Amino acid sequence: MDITVSLPSGQSMSLEALSGSSRVGELKSAAREYFGATFLQLVRSDGKQLEDTDLLGESLVHGDVVAAIIQEPKLAATDGAFALWSSSGVITWGHAEEGGDSSKVQDQLKAVQDIQASRLAFAALLDGGSVVTWGDPKAGGDSTEVQDALKCVQHITAAALGAFAAILFDGSVITWGRKEMGGDSSSAQQQLKQVRQIRASAGAFAAILADGSVVTWGHPVYGADSRGVRDQLIDVKDIEATGSAFAALLANGSVVTWGQAASGGDSSSVQAQLQGVQELRATLGAFVAILESSRNLVAWGIPERGGAPRNEVQELKDVQAGHPQTCTPCSRGDLHLQTLLHGDLG
Repeated sequence: MDITVSLPSGQSMSLEALSGSSRVGELKSAAREYFGATFLQLVRSDGKQLEDTDLLGESLVHGDVVAAIIQEPKLAATDGAFALWSSSGVITWGHAEEGGDSSKVQDQLKAVQDIQASRLAFAALLDGGSVVTWGDPKAGGDSTEVQDALKCVQHITAAALGAFAAILFDGSVITWGRKEMGGDSSSAQQQLKQVRQIRASAGAFAAILADGSVVTWGHPVYGADSRGVRDQLIDVKDIEATGSAFAALLANGSVVTWGQAASGGDSSSVQAQLQGVQELRATLGAFVAILESSRNLVAWGIPERGGAPRNEVQELKDVQAGHPQTCTPCSRGDLHLQTLLHGDLG
């Protein structure tokens, strides 16, 4: 069979020595080597995506031209392993017991949409809403107990110390992993309905419901106990987490915090300034709020983790929150703030 593989740019390669009994995977391997692309998808002229196990003789005819779509990979990491992935596949390496060996589930890792990681395990969300896990079984790498329920999943969140939470399309939540770190959500399960967002600290979860209220579970040391501020958690639009504390941004621009005081759970020293907040960000031990009116920063938490901004950060005026959406020029102050926000505030 003579098959041509072509990129959208027009670059192409031809293979003449393939037989009808060859697999698409052989054609893809040759294309990867020729184009220098780790992840690519082969698509037939009628739009059908070709799977690695498909027989060439059943999927293509002599002289066919196949389109190759190169995919940008994404990267996830545990403490000792990496997972490089796109929708066409996953490559893992590093400490085998911490997720570096995915051989037992490799044949399931197809059409991957997202991968989340705890410190020792990975969870992959597939197209169609199913989930595949690997790594340390005790840290979320084994989801056998809940596998039948992990269907129609729309999002996965990981707590670093070994638990995962999945939001299903109906707004319910399934959890697994270390029970004491949030893998057991039975204490909150009756409340976990119409969930629209979940954030995680190192060992606890906080879910925002459709009505703007918040439900928390996991280990109390890591912010699972929000009873002291529950009456204040109204119309919550976003939550950020340090390793052991949470901060909720309310619709009126104010902020409510709970969890370990030193890690940002106590914002009393800056509470008067936390008005008109546009955006929250967190490091492992500190929070920073960007104010909408003055574009000033307010930070609190462990100073060495960013809880005490440098003088030049405090003096910045007219800064823009978030990531620029266009390539329009920005001021030196904007660039400086972006570096500091996404780098090291300490």
